[in-house]
Amino acid sequence: MTATLNKFTASFAGLSDVEKFEATAIEDWVPYQNIYQAFCDTVAAVPDKPALVAAPPGDPMADGVTISYSQLLGRVNQTAHLFKSAGLQPDETVTYLLPLCPQAIFTMLGAEAVGIVNAVNPMLEPEHILGIAKAANATVLVATGRALSPELWEKAAYVIEHMPSLKAVFVLGGGDECDGEKIKPFDQSMAVQEATTPEGALDRGMDEVVGYYHTGGTTGVPKLAPHTNRMQLSQIASTGFGMTYSTEDSLLAGLPLFHISGSIVAGLVPLLNGGKLVIASPMGFRDPLVIGNYWRLVEKYGITILGAVPTMLSALLNIPVGDANISTLRVGLTGGSAAPVEVLKAISDLSGVNMLEGYGMTEVTSFTTMQPPHGEPRFGSVGTRLPFVDIKAVMLDENNNVTRDAGVDEIGIIVMKGICVMPGYVQEEYNANAFTNEGWLISGDLGRIDADGYLWLTGRAKDLIIRSGHNIDPSIIEEALHEHPAVELAAAIGRPDNYTGEMPIAFVQLKPDMSATAEELQDFARERIPERAANPADLHIIDVMPLTGVGKIFKPALRQQAVEAVFSAEMEPLRSEADISVSVSNSNLHGTLATVAVKGGDEASLRAEIKDKLGPYTVKHEVVWSA
Repeated sequence: MTATLNKFTASFAGLSDVEKFEATAIEDWVPYQNIYQAFCDTVAAVPDKPALVAAPPGDPMADGVTISYSQLLGRVNQTAHLFKSAGLQPDETVTYLLPLCPQAIFTMLGAEAVGIVNAVNPMLEPEHILGIAKAANATVLVATGRALSPELWEKAAYVIEHMPSLKAVFVLGGGDECDGEKIKPFDQSMAVQEATTPEGALDRGMDEVVGYYHTGGTTGVPKLAPHTNRMQLSQIASTGFGMTYSTEDSLLAGLPLFHISGSIVAGLVPLLNGGKLVIASPMGFRDPLVIGNYWRLVEKYGITILGAVPTMLSALLNIPVGDANISTLRVGLTGGSAAPVEVLKAISDLSGVNMLEGYGMTEVTSFTTMQPPHGEPRFGSVGTRLPFVDIKAVMLDENNNVTRDAGVDEIGIIVMKGICVMPGYVQEEYNANAFTNEGWLISGDLGRIDADGYLWLTGRAKDLIIRSGHNIDPSIIEEALHEHPAVELAAAIGRPDNYTGEMPIAFVQLKPDMSATAEELQDFARERIPERAANPADLHIIDVMPLTGVGKIFKPALRQQAVEAVFSAEMEPLRSEADISVSVSNSNLHGTLATVAVKGGDEASLRAEIKDKLGPYTVKHEVVWSA
């Protein structure tokens, strides 16, 4: 068996194992100069092994189409030749708007072999998609046809109309949309291409860009994080080590490919380690049939890794395992947003495997920390750093200079440096605030690192709202609201939610002598917000917006108000049994802390009820009892 496979299965119980792994150079762990070369090596090792299984749409339990590793390489080569035949150059981009399907995998690997891939969230509005495609210098578009999704085709048609620089468009399930010249059917066009190695694919350099991944929604051109061959190859080793991936692994591919969780963590990394990906639905984990049949799918395909975002874990807790045999599961992994400790414990108990939490960003290719699978679970932590990346908590001044490193268990800004970290955003103007003066990537997250090297996230220095693992820039909401003539100040924050983690809400201060209702302002904002997920779930009109000493909106006060309102509402049914109040404050250990003061009642039963109601939230709470 070749160098890539079954070599990342050593024990990972703590930071000392990471340091042992690093004693061998990264070039020895992944002796390749590009992803395509590494993929070819994997295929040579397991040519007849299933690489992909795709169930028929609408029936996740039905027998699907199986594609072996050698067949997958053939499709990837044909797709790469297809893009080259359209005139794609190595520094040009293939943008695609596709659901979860084998063709999306062909496109991802094929585009990386001969150019740059740019997967875009198809749920974004057309103007937003167009901005991403332009920023990525897309010359080829791959999209879903009208017969498969009228809505997605309308978005693709908008991009085609407003981007005459496109050299070619390939349509999945294409029909009348195809003109036979610029717009062609994907499958038929790909099928007539050679399945041989594309010219130049094996020669691409380590530092050539092969992927552009957009960050959370913004009002203008979104930030594009470039991925190089070197960055992605490093993750084959580091995430491969963290997850102990091997040829024995089988995963449900349910996370979208426009996000690194689906494309890298549960996509390229297991594939290049010889694992099997099962596509149960084009909608992935958004398909209720997949969630409802999850444990049966584990049995059917011998799934070994329970991979899910926190919202999905909450949904799975409502699905009985029943008589499904899920003994093939060996570990669980979650990330994308903070996972409630009680949910992690409950899903670990239900599945019989440790549910581990990891931490990463689009800008660092994949995970940079992970709970050690062979160590004692420390629920609430996102684990130790992975190999070949450095992570620390620091204090920064207003110019992003590091004034000092944080002490053990002292909260600071989390920064990262290593070969998995991007060289900088495509748009140079975003880089001034992205790195420290010493070249560390500024995550924008607050956290502390304990004496054993475990990272505990405590909040965010930046204002991103994370809803079900998707980043929402609050300025999208705020700028839309500021267009209303009655609005003087607007602030958007994330309200704690026991399912999505956070839901966007807004606070508005009206101009003197002006009037507007909350409902009117919500409707006004929805018409102008380019991302549906960013529509505020609630809007509050307040008399005076809390401000800092220099006149900036003080969002921590609004967040504390939101936490107090949510937690107080959860406590309302219990107030017939005791006197209960909720207060929220800052904590040196937890960031935000809700204190539940209880007077009277039966302590044992009330503590259990409070834990049951507040445990699913990511905000920490403590109960203070008095007789």
